[in-house]
Amino acid sequence: MNPDFNDRNQRSEGQVNELSGTVLGPVLQARDVHGGVHLHQTSTPMPRPTQLPAGSIMVNRGEALALLDAIRSGHGEMGVPKVAVVSGPAGIGKTAVALHWSHRERGEFPDGQLFADLRGHAADAPASPTEVLGRFIRAFGIAPERIPGGLAERSALYQSLVSERRLVIVLDDALSTAQVSPLLPASANSVAIVTSRWRLAGLLLHGARGVQLGRLSTGAALELLERTVGDDRVRGEPDAAGELVRLCARLPLALCVAAARLATRPHWPLSEMVEALTHERQRLTALSVEDDMTVRAALTLSYHGLSPPEAARVYRLLGLFPGATFDSWAVAATVMLPRAQVRRLLGVLTDANLLDDVPGGSYRFHDLTRLHARELAEQQESEATRDQTVRRALDWFLYTASTASEAVMPYRDVFRQAVDHEPTEPLAFTDSVQALDWLEYEFDNLRAASRTAFERGLFPTTWQLVETLWPLFLYRGYHAERLEIELLGLAAARACSDSWAEAKMLNRAGLALRILGRLDEAVDDFRQALEIWRREENQQRMAGSQRRLGLVEMDRGHVDEAIELFEQALDGYRAADEPRKVALALCDLGNALIEKEREKEAVVYLTEARRLLASEADRYNQARVLILLGRARAEGSATAADLLARGLEEMRQIGSEIGEAQALQALGDLALKNRGQEDARRLYEEAQRVLARQGIQNRRLNDRLSRLSDT
Repeated sequence: MNPDFNDRNQRSEGQVNELSGTVLGPVLQARDVHGGVHLHQTSTPMPRPTQLPAGSIMVNRGEALALLDAIRSGHGEMGVPKVAVVSGPAGIGKTAVALHWSHRERGEFPDGQLFADLRGHAADAPASPTEVLGRFIRAFGIAPERIPGGLAERSALYQSLVSERRLVIVLDDALSTAQVSPLLPASANSVAIVTSRWRLAGLLLHGARGVQLGRLSTGAALELLERTVGDDRVRGEPDAAGELVRLCARLPLALCVAAARLATRPHWPLSEMVEALTHERQRLTALSVEDDMTVRAALTLSYHGLSPPEAARVYRLLGLFPGATFDSWAVAATVMLPRAQVRRLLGVLTDANLLDDVPGGSYRFHDLTRLHARELAEQQESEATRDQTVRRALDWFLYTASTASEAVMPYRDVFRQAVDHEPTEPLAFTDSVQALDWLEYEFDNLRAASRTAFERGLFPTTWQLVETLWPLFLYRGYHAERLEIELLGLAAARACSDSWAEAKMLNRAGLALRILGRLDEAVDDFRQALEIWRREENQQRMAGSQRRLGLVEMDRGHVDEAIELFEQALDGYRAADEPRKVALALCDLGNALIEKEREKEAVVYLTEARRLLASEADRYNQARVLILLGRARAEGSATAADLLARGLEEMRQIGSEIGEAQALQALGDLALKNRGQEDARRLYEEAQRVLARQGIQNRRLNDRLSRLSDT
């Protein structure tokens, strides 16, 4: 359809049906509607997740692989998942076994592969089952804003997605049974492989099978060495090769690290490596854990062999990085080197087995390697250098997250005053979708950065990092994860005695509480914010708190009280000359007037809101005002149907499920007015399903469906 389409010819009995502006997707235009409105959307198949990282060289694990084969082939009981717990000490090759088997057998799991690093022994906090469930659900194409906040609701949605599907699910580096249990598919069609340093007896008691890994045999360890450095070198120095295997305690991680250094030095005799490793092990004999000593010795030798010297410095400093993963942009800003040079140095560290590749162009440490790098930084870098390294990384996150936030919501003020070091090669975003994707991809790192900033007393950095995440929460949900970080921002604002920031964070925390249905707590936060704005004599911000209090009154069904608060907010926004916020208050007021069946008054306010929003880059509220106008003009069926259809399509385009449900419910109301009970039922049920995916119950919607069932 021509985006500038404007039908001026369909005029009859004084009615005009016009369409102008940019149009995306189907449009309904009609003079009269009889029997309801039928809207059909083509369904698309759910994507097939393929999340497995690349595998690595593996030898002599035939027994473990056979056990995994037996677990897959076993006949599980109804509702009992097939689960393998691959356990053993650090560096034994648990992840390698899980990934090797999963890659080898992926043809047996045509519906996909899921992978999660549970960070059970990482330097930062372990992954919570709630956040992992969110990532798994999104892998099936479910929009983040559709994902409910609570663990129970997420688990129920996850089980409905994986039920009857044939999947392999790798849960790497688990800390406890409680962390793993919600992630297991309640179906015998899939296989879950859990790796852990612990045997996780709780899982074994509920039917999981244990796969315990021991050290490699001497022959297998020599085979691993041969496959890494070459047969000729190992066979040419059999005694040195045997001693090297012994010094590495037949641990795959230690052998791979040592072999990586030998592989880059084809003319270096194995005997020299043995001598160096012997010396390093003697230096570390004070350590009480033999396996840890072995791996550290190998890591230290590999570190000493890094070339150029800048690679060793980058390795040390990355041990201080406040996040689980990092890309070349972040590293360049952290270590103050050109990105092109950083990419080469990251390649050197990866080749030395000191870093692992991560899908998406990022890198990560093994948890032991991170600790090793951090210890070296503490030994070899001054306290000032260490502090500056962390600060530059935090500044990178704040600067880039604020840039992304501005790209998504250009009409919104974003704060980055706490940035001391702007990146010399900043990351630019081509559009709002790319910026929102970056915020989502880096969400775990941004949370880790916020916690690090708070722990270091960098309170302005903390609350400003929290502030940058608002677009992610607005468009993509994260209800369960949101409140924790909002409260961290509030604590930071209070810690730096910044009343303005405290009020901002009170509003943010209140909105998170409102989403979770904790209305009394939300009101308390909004009132505290309002009191601060009153002391500051900030008319615009006072209006914002009044508007939020009005939204809570609407949630409670107190419409008259809500109207009074919305009118106060509207007066405040007009006085502050804030046209976009005037439009938002007009929308809220119009919605409340519709609830009071004062549609003619509502149309006046909503028409003004539509005019004010026309020049704003705010697609959500532009769609919202269309839906509200459609509800207000329900007596003029053709106009109402047109407005509601356009609002529905726009909400679907921007991925707002709450907005989509509002449009569907309004279309159901319209169908009911036209005596189309079946169409109304279908539309209400669709709206109910949309809200259920977010864990939201709409009492009014349920009541209407109940009444329809009684007729």
